[in-house]
Amino acid sequence: MNDRTPLIDQKFASRVDWNLMRTFVDIVRAGGIGAAARQLNKQQPSISAALKRLEDHVGAALLIRSASGVEMTAAGKAMMALCEDMLESARMMPHQIAQATRHVEGIVRIQIVSAVFSIEFDEAIASFHRRNPNIHIEIRVSPWRQVLDALERGEVEVGIGYDSNVRGGLLYEPLFVERQQLYCARSHPMFGYRVSQLKELKDEAFVLTGEDEVEAITHLRRRYRLGTRTTGLAEDINEARRLIACGVGIGFLPVSAARGEVESGRLWPLLHPSFEPSYDIFLLARLETARDTATQLFIDEVFRRIRALSRA
Repeated sequence: MNDRTPLIDQKFASRVDWNLMRTFVDIVRAGGIGAAARQLNKQQPSISAALKRLEDHVGAALLIRSASGVEMTAAGKAMMALCEDMLESARMMPHQIAQATRHVEGIVRIQIVSAVFSIEFDEAIASFHRRNPNIHIEIRVSPWRQVLDALERGEVEVGIGYDSNVRGGLLYEPLFVERQQLYCARSHPMFGYRVSQLKELKDEAFVLTGEDEVEAITHLRRRYRLGTRTTGLAEDINEARRLIACGVGIGFLPVSAARGEVESGRLWPLLHPSFEPSYDIFLLARLETARDTATQLFIDEVFRRIRALSRA
């Protein structure tokens, strides 16, 4: 089957069967006509006929059959993008109508790592609440691995945290890049100085963050044998900051979480800024096509703000 010059049909929208577009998407996602027929529990000839009818409406070949299945033509790729947009619009229709009529109630459950500083996330919460005052928002704080586990178990629908790998059942949207710094208290002998080599600190007393410690920091500590002498432990960044500021030991903290203490002179950054470890913090959601309206509207609000910022 070859590409042919498409004919412009001014009455396409009134003539086409929209179910044909859904069948086209099913064929592409399944990887072939036979696979789509099996998934849809239909006969293969009926799927082939539906594809031909759509191609006749469009006036162009959409798929090329190959030994491995099917490949999209240029017209097919354009059609797939348009179909996915239409399916997403259809999926969102009941949520948007519910919001427009102000009949949205429910609970949005969010699980996050401690000490998250994101203007976009905060603005999304504020905007979402103004639009949906009857929706209850719950936020639970936990170490990053527990955030991922809670999402996979379905205990929450939205999470914010770090992940060193990619879990197949989750959607990842980069929220911001977090940097960490190594801090000491005003009472520490190294207050006011910068460390040129981390191995100089291998005998220092450390405050650790346990399961809340991201793997980038764990690897760095192990490489230079930091934290072998532990004098403090707090699996919440805010409490770890308290222990460090009180002189219990030195320790790693997100730069944003320690900024106030640094400005007040209670904490001192020991590393040069160019040495600060950095990593992505993600907005996480379960990969589900059907969510409750409250959760779906919240995810859309946050995604809209994040993506608008990336385009700016």
